Amino acid sequence: MEYILETKNLTKRYKNTLALDNVNIKLEKGNVYGFIGQNGAGKTSLIRLITGLSFKTSGELYLFGETGEKKLQEQRKRIGCMVETPALYPNMSAYQNLEIQRMQRGIPDKKVIEDTLELVGLKDTGKKAVKNFSLGMRQRLGIALALINDPEFLILDEPVNGLDPVGIVEIRELIKKLNKEKGMTILISSHILEELYQTADHYIIISHGVILENLTLKELNEKCKKHIAIKVDDVALATTVLEEKLNTANYQVMPDKTIRLYDYLDDIKSVSRELSKNNLIITGISLAGDSLEDYFIKRIGGGKRD
Repeated sequence: MEYILETKNLTKRYKNTLALDNVNIKLEKGNVYGFIGQNGAGKTSLIRLITGLSFKTSGELYLFGETGEKKLQEQRKRIGCMVETPALYPNMSAYQNLEIQRMQRGIPDKKVIEDTLELVGLKDTGKKAVKNFSLGMRQRLGIALALINDPEFLILDEPVNGLDPVGIVEIRELIKKLNKEKGMTILISSHILEELYQTADHYIIISHGVILENLTLKELNEKCKKHIAIKVDDVALATTVLEEKLNTANYQVMPDKTIRLYDYLDDIKSVSRELSKNNLIITGISLAGDSLEDYFIKRIGGGKRD
């Protein structure tokens, strides 16, 4: 398995604040990761460590399998990053902004500018000054600055912040395109959950500097799926009743012996009646499953950290 990023007990302390507390994550090549947490949860602290903008207190950080400050600096050349609001020259064109970045990074081939502008959909902006760009166009230019070195790993910190619905869709499509066409591994930090749900295929949930959960889209859907949660004294008999009396095989028996029934969501009474009729003792039956928003709020809780 090839890991683009791996951390082992990574910890960051600012004076009296523990910003990251023994963080252990692994990012596999080619996936889009949604990095979720409230403001101050530790998202930006981790991104700053990955990109070399700050230094760890303890623990280990690996990029492309390498560690140690000298090797990490070398591997960071393979990363593109947009942290918070991109720094742009407002009186210059998109081309000129990228030209400055190209020279600063020592990238010899000027053709990368045209290629990058085309990739983010800004090729036809000509001499138009950035100050006259829409917010969505500015965000795309910010992403273009992160892409000019043709990175293998792209990090975007709140890329859709402040965008209108059209701008949000533009950024979403761009992220999908980069992942699909270039096989780029992408880490997106955001608190706009519904947007991440349409973009990422893996999710990392952080709160108060602690990683709460690391799950795939499929696992997330399973946890959020609406169902009737049934607890009975005889699981085998209950599943027989579901199949033979209620004509459904659309259920799952969980490790704790709870049965999740995905049918009859509007008719719990019929399910309860049929189970009781077959001498089953029901110790619990209720409608369960969360909206995406509910699920994350439940996991993250209400706490904030500056």
